Amino acid sequence: MISAGEFRNGVTFEMDGSVYQIIEFQHVKPGKGAAFVRTKIRNVIAGSVLERTFNPTEKFPNAYVERKDMEYSYADGDLYYFMDSETYELVPIGKDILSDSFKFVKENMVCRVVSFKGKVFAVEPPNFVELTITQTDPGFKGDTATNVTKPATVETGAEIRVPLFIEEGERVRIDTRTGEYMERA
Repeated sequence: MISAGEFRNGVTFEMDGSVYQIIEFQHVKPGKGAAFVRTKIRNVIAGSVLERTFNPTEKFPNAYVERKDMEYSYADGDLYYFMDSETYELVPIGKDILSDSFKFVKENMVCRVVSFKGKVFAVEPPNFVELTITQTDPGFKGDTATNVTKPATVETGAEIRVPLFIEEGERVRIDTRTGEYMERA
């Protein structure tokens, strides 16, 4: 059992017959009245997000989700196939389950597949990936204003903003959570 006072980002719990994951939480102690916990939670099966406040003493049963590292193999239409590295079994996952950050994943990268009672509800790509720039405009000499960026396309087809000195063919490190350029690889 977990109390609402122990909520943290990423915690999963069962409530009203469904499984929820904490996206955001905030412990609020107003000047008058009792403290409460304001949360934004996602139903992991349906995908819906709702905001709700809880009394810090409310208790809920923990929901144990399985997180398994699997290698992304290939895509076939709207199905993406992931290989279990222990059993070599291919698991098809629908495009609707993949997050926006999946656009930075290329074949043979290891992702974390998250499931509850055998039903996959999320695929977490690695936090940082190294990709090659396939297309970008050349930077102009003398344009040295600070923090100036230009659009660039990486090998997976995703578009990011990079500094002016980055050229085609260079490998860059990208934070998949924000989609931002981090550094040269």
